[in-house]
Amino acid sequence: MKISVLGLGYVGAVSAACLARDGHEVIGVDPERTKVELINAGKTPIIEADVGPIIATQVAAGKLRATTELAQAVRHTDLSLVCVGTPSLPNGGIDLKYVRRVCEEIGHTLAAHPGAPVIVMRSTMLPGTMREVVIPTLEKFSGKRAGEEFGVCINPEFLREGTAVHDYYHPPKTVIGEVNRASGDLLAALYAAMPGPMIRSDIETAEMVKYADNAWHALKVGFANEIGNLCKGVGVDAHRVMDIFCQDRKLNLSPYYLKPGFAFGGSCLPKDVRALLYKAKQLDLNLPILSSVLPSNQLQIERGLQAVIQSGGRRIGILGFSFKAGTDDLRESPMVELAERLIGKGYELRIYDRNVSLAAVHGANRDYILNKIPHISRLMVPTLEEVLAHAQTIVIGNAAPEFAEVPGRIGEHQTVIDFVRVSDSRSVAGVYEGICW
Repeated sequence: MKISVLGLGYVGAVSAACLARDGHEVIGVDPERTKVELINAGKTPIIEADVGPIIATQVAAGKLRATTELAQAVRHTDLSLVCVGTPSLPNGGIDLKYVRRVCEEIGHTLAAHPGAPVIVMRSTMLPGTMREVVIPTLEKFSGKRAGEEFGVCINPEFLREGTAVHDYYHPPKTVIGEVNRASGDLLAALYAAMPGPMIRSDIETAEMVKYADNAWHALKVGFANEIGNLCKGVGVDAHRVMDIFCQDRKLNLSPYYLKPGFAFGGSCLPKDVRALLYKAKQLDLNLPILSSVLPSNQLQIERGLQAVIQSGGRRIGILGFSFKAGTDDLRESPMVELAERLIGKGYELRIYDRNVSLAAVHGANRDYILNKIPHISRLMVPTLEEVLAHAQTIVIGNAAPEFAEVPGRIGEHQTVIDFVRVSDSRSVAGVYEGICW
């Protein structure tokens, strides 16, 4: 395939070198003449393991060259990878001047391009940038329509400095956000031999994935450091603790606890976070990440409350009362707080939870239900049907299997507010509202 790589910084230089190594005919483009001259001399413009020898070999083989002339490169290639920088602005946003500039130049070239090339953004950009900036700019300056007369994709990179070549050939995943299927097909062919899953999605999802990844990596570093600071304060080997922590790939390093939804509760998480913070205070340690966990959880309860209020119904049905499905545990259940606050605001509640109803008759939570929340226990009903018959707004509070069919059973003037995503549907105002989807 004939490929142009626009921007010969870190990502662009690595991508150009590896694509040429894979047998493609690659031309790199950069306004800095020094970078162009280095590549054409068979030298690397960046310091990165293994890149130099690859560039030297591929330039000698005639598979890789570079130029300052973008139009020349794009006009003679089937696919263009845009790897220009998106530096930070003082307000925390990203500077799109390089993205806009390169899209304008590409657009001018597309106007006279004889084929329907695919423009692929590798630059890291906030969700909405493709729809609001990239595609309109390409269409404006080309006079052509994206997805019809030229293709557009976004293909976030997951390269770590120091191991970029290894990461290129061993990606954790390959993500392709596509405007149309044909665009994605051409790009997917480029990565057909790569290991790991290939995920094809809409462009907004692909834009967001890179930010989710990097925020998670930043959070992991900060979390490990705070645990380390606390460990040192109590005389424990932090590396030994985290080595053991990382051996748990069922819960700690896994998809568990990483599903957007309602607040956490139960007898462990709130209590143990508070205990750690109490110990940190005794040691005069400031742990801002851990200190933010419970306030963040409280904000999610507030978000759920506001969703119910904004639905407009006064008769509320709650399905699932324990902090998670399959248990009768109401200790620090966020659903209990939600119910308490709705009752205080004068809403009429009916509550159904098969496991909690059984617990009211026997079980560990009997005393809690009958003595701590008797005013709520009196609002519990024995069947799901009674909740559906009563409610204008139906809140799904945990993922009990019997609640999966509820969104399909609501009447004309009923709204479902889903805290756990029992349905794959996206939010539809006044009908089905996911708390954070």
